Amino acid sequence: MTATRDHAPAPAAQDADYNFTPKQALAGAQMLFVAFGALVLVPLLTGLDASVALFTAGLGTLIFQIATRGQVPVFLASSFAFIAPIIHGVQTWGMAATTGGLAAAGLLYVLLSFAIRAFGTGFLHRLLPPVVVGPVIMVIGLSLAPVAVNMATGLAGETQVMPRSTALFLAAIALGTTMLTAILGRGIMRIVPILAGVAAGYAAALVWGAATGDSLVSFAALSGAPWFKVPGFVAPEFNLAAILFILPVAIAPAIEHFGDILAISNVTKRDYMEKPGIQNTMLGDGLATAAAGLLGGPPNTTYSEVTGAVTLTRAFNPAIMTWAALFAIALSFIGKLSGALATIPMPVMGGIMILLFGMVTVVGLSVLAKLGEALTQARNMVIVSTVLIIGLGGLTLQFGEGFTLAGIGLSGVAGLLLNLILPQER
Repeated sequence: MTATRDHAPAPAAQDADYNFTPKQALAGAQMLFVAFGALVLVPLLTGLDASVALFTAGLGTLIFQIATRGQVPVFLASSFAFIAPIIHGVQTWGMAATTGGLAAAGLLYVLLSFAIRAFGTGFLHRLLPPVVVGPVIMVIGLSLAPVAVNMATGLAGETQVMPRSTALFLAAIALGTTMLTAILGRGIMRIVPILAGVAAGYAAALVWGAATGDSLVSFAALSGAPWFKVPGFVAPEFNLAAILFILPVAIAPAIEHFGDILAISNVTKRDYMEKPGIQNTMLGDGLATAAAGLLGGPPNTTYSEVTGAVTLTRAFNPAIMTWAALFAIALSFIGKLSGALATIPMPVMGGIMILLFGMVTVVGLSVLAKLGEALTQARNMVIVSTVLIIGLGGLTLQFGEGFTLAGIGLSGVAGLLLNLILPQER
């Protein structure tokens, strides 16, 4: 993909210039509300601090605005693509080493931004074509399937936290509500299906508990939380094994970044690929993700649901995202908010995860669909099948002492190498 005027939507929207005034505060709060469900979902699923995620989302958005000179109305927050490696990384190397790997992923984006300045955008698509990116994204989604099912059935490790039938009921309520809201919702409801699903599952847990006398929601975390609390920042630790495991996961969000920038360009009728340039938007994304990792937060990415809200409200002024970022930072210091999030029953989150992780897999399929009939070519089938089986089959390679490559990381490296060394068909 080349950043040319072919992508330029015209004429440009006149109200898409940066203009920061108190009048945008309410619109900024609404944008944060749209992003809130997905923003806090990633830390809830991975064990990261939700308050840190709020802080780094706000900080990351401000960093992005500085890098792009306040020209692009997008909000950056927790990336779903990194859920699987964060869960595995925390279990294998610990929280500090995992966040160090996440910071390294941000620096990879920064390097890509400089490479785009030097070589243009075409090299990235030659290095990482759909035949590599598609199956890697599928591995990310499919590898999380057991996690989603265990949570939906109320199983935490070896402990059954609530009866299986009750857990499945709550998961089904949350999952069904999210599905129906995404399909049938109108206006703002179509943009916040995750929030609707969580709210429905939470309400069902309260009603079920009141009817049966079995408390399914514990408010201990909420009552014990202070009103003001500094987010639980985590100092990173740079572990080579953790870094090399997480880096391949950054491939998919880097490719998706192009689509996100084109999407907001089409909404505002301004060519952000040209000005401020994809190299600067990638730089902002990378610096935001690196900052998040250095503070113990999840990697940042541009939020499509916020772009949808911009489309719906026609609120093109990038200063609105500045207000959203400031509100996110302010909320991160409210301890009661983290306590309230901790009261959400695990099966409710499990029901949401079933849909989200499946959708990640579908995104990978849609990337492969771009190949069309070329997918049946022997070379492409070899690459796709190898990446999928390595990623899902549990293959692990040991290099020296203390360094292993497995799962998503190994499948990404395998796909990259196979694409480079396998000959093209005659």
